[in-house]
Amino acid sequence: MAIQEGDFVKLSYTGGVNGRIFDTTDEEEAKTAGIHNPQALYGPIVIRAGSHHVILGLDEALTGKEEGFEGDLEIPPEKAFGLHDPKRVESFPKNKFKEKPVKGMSVKVEELGEGVVIDVIGGRVIVDFNHPLSGKTLNYHVRIDSKVDDLVEKVKGLIHLYAGRDMEISFSNGNLTITLPPGINYDRRWVMWRSRVIHESFEFIPDIQEIILVETFKRPEISGQESIEE
Repeated sequence: MAIQEGDFVKLSYTGGVNGRIFDTTDEEEAKTAGIHNPQALYGPIVIRAGSHHVILGLDEALTGKEEGFEGDLEIPPEKAFGLHDPKRVESFPKNKFKEKPVKGMSVKVEELGEGVVIDVIGGRVIVDFNHPLSGKTLNYHVRIDSKVDDLVEKVKGLIHLYAGRDMEISFSNGNLTITLPPGINYDRRWVMWRSRVIHESFEFIPDIQEIILVETFKRPEISGQESIEE
């Protein structure tokens, strides 16, 4: 059955530009390409077609494809990370930076955000604030592993997508319960995207009437010796 906008799908992909892989759901591919992140959760991701959970060109390409589709896609810049904007290339005096700027270094300028040093000419530093892949045509190898109909798997997919985590989830009588792992409030990514996960769970999954976040704390164990000394 063809994928329609609004369907949740399990997707595997590898994205490259000019023969260089920059993103993949395959851990071995990531290691081979030198982009492996030990903290990342690899494997197929669950997304909702038409919700811009992936770049526009890839998102649009999913609609109409059959479950099980595997193939190569070419994504033009305007449907990927945008065209390169010359107005987002700025020049600064060297003394603006605490660390000596060199070509290729990432720098952060308060009023403009993060950019990359593309040149150092005399006492001036040229910084490009465009996305590193702006202006690039991207090539993706994609596999639509399956459609996802299970409610819990859909929510797990949203949590994985936004927070990069795997959490214990249960659903009963309209109530979705998410068991939070210890120390989750120190995870900046979860804190930043928690409200988005909740919003999209309600928006995209009508069966959910209430979302319950469960956080459990256990009393620390104290050894017998420590108790005596106290």
